[in-house]
Amino acid sequence: MQLADIQNTLAELIHSIGENPIEILPIAASGSARKYYRIVTETRSLIGTYSSNIEENEAFLAFCKHFHHLGLNVPEVLAVNAERNCYLQNDFGDDNLFAHVQKELIQVGPSTSSGTLKTYSENLIMLYKKTLQHLVKFQCLGHQELDYSKAYPTPSFDRQAIIDDLNYFKYYFLKPHDGIDFNEARLGRDFEAFADFVSQAPCEFFMYRDFQSRNIMVKDNELYFIDFQGGRKGPLNYDVVSLLYQVKAQMPQAVRDQLVEYYKSELSQFVNPEEVKFDLYQPYFVYLRLLQVLGAYGFRGLIQKKSHFIDSIPYALREIEALSVSTPLNDYPELQSVISQLHKLNEKYGALIQPPAGKLTVTVNSFSFKKGYPDDFSGNGGGFVFDCRALPNPGREPEFKTKTGRDWEVIDYLMAKPQVHVFLDHMKSIVSQSVDNYVERHFSNLMVSFGCTGGQHRSVFFAQTIYDWLKETYPNIHLKLNHIERKIKEETGI
Repeated sequence: MQLADIQNTLAELIHSIGENPIEILPIAASGSARKYYRIVTETRSLIGTYSSNIEENEAFLAFCKHFHHLGLNVPEVLAVNAERNCYLQNDFGDDNLFAHVQKELIQVGPSTSSGTLKTYSENLIMLYKKTLQHLVKFQCLGHQELDYSKAYPTPSFDRQAIIDDLNYFKYYFLKPHDGIDFNEARLGRDFEAFADFVSQAPCEFFMYRDFQSRNIMVKDNELYFIDFQGGRKGPLNYDVVSLLYQVKAQMPQAVRDQLVEYYKSELSQFVNPEEVKFDLYQPYFVYLRLLQVLGAYGFRGLIQKKSHFIDSIPYALREIEALSVSTPLNDYPELQSVISQLHKLNEKYGALIQPPAGKLTVTVNSFSFKKGYPDDFSGNGGGFVFDCRALPNPGREPEFKTKTGRDWEVIDYLMAKPQVHVFLDHMKSIVSQSVDNYVERHFSNLMVSFGCTGGQHRSVFFAQTIYDWLKETYPNIHLKLNHIERKIKEETGI
């Protein structure tokens, strides 16, 4: 359905409830294919949704009706078209729990050496406790008499769903990274054994499936819950982990532990946590969720090129690395081996950890044209790529074969060539024009890359030279330097 057709359908639905639309404005897309619109009428604001996935729509509509009847804080569906691909619901605004976390991240300041925040404020912890109160009601009260035949794509989170999540990680995150070595047959056997164990967790509860802070809206000091169309019958741990281990929320482990204890005290009103062996299964669901989200980041980010998913990769790597130290998977040796190798990706993704707000980040790369252009993870489409192959090549001189563009012998060789100085002057002029403009316009990213044949001599020299010049000329920007073929990284400005 085209944009105009969707807007016409939503307008008809507005008229069907006795109101007139003043504006129908698209809302920025998230990870799904659903399209959302904010509709302003003469009296209020509503959310219009379009999705061609009718089964998923039916799941949302059925669950929403059930939860709303129970008095849970979910949207009320006001109108649905005959084709069941468009519907109207309440608008809870744009403020969500993650927005409150982001404010906290800015106020608290830099992370500790372990990669987690020093603290969360009591106000934020209270919001999480309130969220967990609601979660228990969804899981226990919401489960009662819920028609799981409407669930999409499956009525329950069973052994096959666990295997699917593990394979999601394998195919969309593990395999695209050649540096991770594994035996696929042994890994498959570990997946089977892991699923055998985890699928024994009691599953007579409603599992929200995507219970994370972006789906928890905050309005008038109350919490409201959206995007539960993937819900199904399942275990308790999964949603608790989804909330407390949302990687970009950077929740300190001590706060997690506190909130898990609070959750169990709330849960005890309905079921004994010991009877459902909550603590036994908890670390395995943390692994499962982190592997699943890495698969999602691989699919949505590396394949579909959505930058905000790529941005989350280093945070997930950091979480799973810490977990593998505290709770190693000794019973699943090939899976443990894979997880223990994920630190190899820190060099590639570590620079994506967010710099201080408001600073321009300039990433300077050296690379080999034989190996391909550097990846741009900022979502801004690259920047400058300078070709150094027209300049004298130190690599042709026998005495420089084992040297790089950072060694003084190569530097002296290149600095003695007049054309190198012409090249440098032109580059500085071009790059400084963009840096000055980007700083003035509060842009966040610029990439400057230098390529040569092998990525060893000329490209390294020019990348290092421009990096040093930028560091001296622009002390208030955030700089990153990647010598891709030489595996050297530097960073300043934090």
